[in-house]
Amino acid sequence: MDSDRKYRQRGYSDSPPNNNGNRERSGGDFKPKPSGPRPSIDITGPRLPRLVQSVTASRCYSCATTLQPGTDYTGNCPKCNVALHCCKQCAHFEPSTRFQCNKPVPVRVVSKDKPNDCTLFYARVTVARDVSNGAQGRPPVAPPSAVAQPKSAADARDAFARLFKI
Repeated sequence: MDSDRKYRQRGYSDSPPNNNGNRERSGGDFKPKPSGPRPSIDITGPRLPRLVQSVTASRCYSCATTLQPGTDYTGNCPKCNVALHCCKQCAHFEPSTRFQCNKPVPVRVVSKDKPNDCTLFYARVTVARDVSNGAQGRPPVAPPSAVAQPKSAADARDAFARLFKI
């Protein structure tokens, strides 16, 4: 009878399945699977994700200066003085598409960085990580003026020796 079995490993098909579909193990060490949801491993509950604060802002395409909300895009950038109502500042600008615009424009705008009167213009807005509140979790770095500067070569050698414990 062993020669007609497909798999010859010990334990495979040693006993017929019982009424609930499980195969009984020889030796009586079979434990039925518990039904219901599995208890969570962490007893303190789910952890909240660390969300990075983000800021939504419009930036100049040329110098990346953050433009204030409500900026008049008919003017120029306050820092580099380039035109803001141009194709490169538009959210629909895409260099790999026809006429370099995602919207159906009737005629191509030749100069993408010169001011134009396109009616489909929509200012490009970016979402970036907020770094205005400082680096969280990092120790503060002392400014270079707060670090004592060596006055002579001997002081520098002593500082080096203390640093590397020579």
